[in-house]
Amino acid sequence: MNFPDDFDLETFRKDLLTWWHKNQRSYPWRETRDPYAITIAEVLLHRTRADQVVPTYLEFLKKYPSVRQLAKACIEEIQALVYPLGLRWRVDLLSKMAQDLHSRFNDQIPSKREELESLPGISHYIATAVRCFAFGYPDALLDTNTVRIVGRLLDIPVTDGSRRSREFRILLETLVDTQHPRLFNFALLDHGALVCRSRSPLCDECPVLQHCCYGRSEVGVNFVRMV
Repeated sequence: MNFPDDFDLETFRKDLLTWWHKNQRSYPWRETRDPYAITIAEVLLHRTRADQVVPTYLEFLKKYPSVRQLAKACIEEIQALVYPLGLRWRVDLLSKMAQDLHSRFNDQIPSKREELESLPGISHYIATAVRCFAFGYPDALLDTNTVRIVGRLLDIPVTDGSRRSREFRILLETLVDTQHPRLFNFALLDHGALVCRSRSPLCDECPVLQHCCYGRSEVGVNFVRMV
């Protein structure tokens, strides 16, 4: 499965990034390229709204600014800090991850996917996010938002398993802007959250409407007038 020959990938990327530069969401973990800070952010963000994570993330890095300090922390201290976010299973995994990084990787976050995924608490998605946002690799992020966007662009059914689908992974890998992968993936995530929403998508405000099968069918005659 791939994009049709008449799909203009370059224009899509340009249109999306142009929109994003004016509409991007601001989060502290987007202001850094530090692999440790980004890894902590991605673990805390798992199944949690970004706005809820901000205060915990800032306090976490203030208390544990490095792998070494996190590896030395007691479980009770970490739990007290992370407790407001729920999902208590993250506490043990954060501690074990830091200890693993200390013993195996000299307190450094690795950039290789297989090494990242070998760490406790690091899923395929988190490893991909760290590689892209910290190290600049043009990796594709498969989550609820990004697979929904691709499904609508090409009029492909999206299911609960699409995030683990080889077909969707190939499509998203093709879609990623290899020149600006970090910014592109931020833009794709923000587009899914702000415009291409799961319910009541704002198709008439979509910056990539001309590329989208779903959007063109929703806007209909109005889209014809726009172009």
